[in-house]
Amino acid sequence: MNNSYDFAELQSFIEVNSYTRNKAGVDEVVKRFSPLMEDIGFQTDVHVREEIGNHVHYRSNKKDGEKILILGHFDTVFPEGTFTEFTQDDEWIYGPGVCDMKGGNHIALEALRNLYKEHGEIYNIDMLMVSDEETGSDDSKALTTKLVTDYDFCMVFEAAGPQQDVVIARKGIATYYIDIEGKGAHAGNHFTDGTDANIAAAETLLALSKLTNLTLETTVNIGKINGGIGANTISPSAKLVVEARFTQSAERDRILKAFSDLNNTKAVNGATITISGGLQRDVMQPSERQAEYIKRIESILGKALITERRGGVSDANVVSAAGVPSLDGFGPFGDGDHTIHERANKASYIERIEDVTKILSNLIYSK
Repeated sequence: MNNSYDFAELQSFIEVNSYTRNKAGVDEVVKRFSPLMEDIGFQTDVHVREEIGNHVHYRSNKKDGEKILILGHFDTVFPEGTFTEFTQDDEWIYGPGVCDMKGGNHIALEALRNLYKEHGEIYNIDMLMVSDEETGSDDSKALTTKLVTDYDFCMVFEAAGPQQDVVIARKGIATYYIDIEGKGAHAGNHFTDGTDANIAAAETLLALSKLTNLTLETTVNIGKINGGIGANTISPSAKLVVEARFTQSAERDRILKAFSDLNNTKAVNGATITISGGLQRDVMQPSERQAEYIKRIESILGKALITERRGGVSDANVVSAAGVPSLDGFGPFGDGDHTIHERANKASYIERIEDVTKILSNLIYSK
């Protein structure tokens, strides 16, 4: 590893709190990051948002040939005052976002700087940075879906696996909120006059749990239950929060249909049922075009790419659903993400910069 590498610039991003709901903090990171991109020839298009941080599209000049999109996010999961310090030792850097994913963003920046230094200009490579990935990209996924269709290939800079693994597949995710309305009554004097929402919730829970198919890696998790008033009252209402994950489009369709059918029943055990929510991020599935890019990258690097499939989601799901081949995990290897122990490996960080520089240089400039 290049032990002389200076992480001070990355530290300056890490120490700005950019919790998704901290618009001022996210926009401060944008304010610091954008001039660095403009210094190497990028044009900055800001997509202003009122309640969350702005999304930013950094655009280069265009010529004939393939177009590549680099995709990342500026937001982190840590509210102000919970985890803000950047530290390091001989092997690791520590701090909020060092691997998820300010570290990945900075790797992309450093690789682009290398290209600019080597070739004198950058073209056919753009970067999209969104501000709400950690809360599901509810706002940004429409923008990502619209913009990504202008590109031939997308590289996403979430954290790498322990052997510099890149991600070829991610589960899709759907989240549902189920509201059940019964009829309250005194459990002693008027038991039969009530309609127990808790019983309806229990029956719904059992029916939904049967949708899980571990063989196909489909899971349906009833993550939260709330219902009733007390032991002496027939429950007038109950709520369920349910998450489904799936690895195949056929399983996605089966799950979505099951929830649609349940919503259309309108009643369970006499209680009325209302379902909101739905598909949050579609499944990221391997494709032939993705496999072709893997082969090309392996040829460029002179080594095999280690690949993995992840149960967690990212904006690579959005890109894949739009039909654009993508690979995820071009950030550094790290662990402890979403905890106060988040860290990234220094050697992995340096290796990623070198590899991404080679990949982009050969894909764009070798024609």
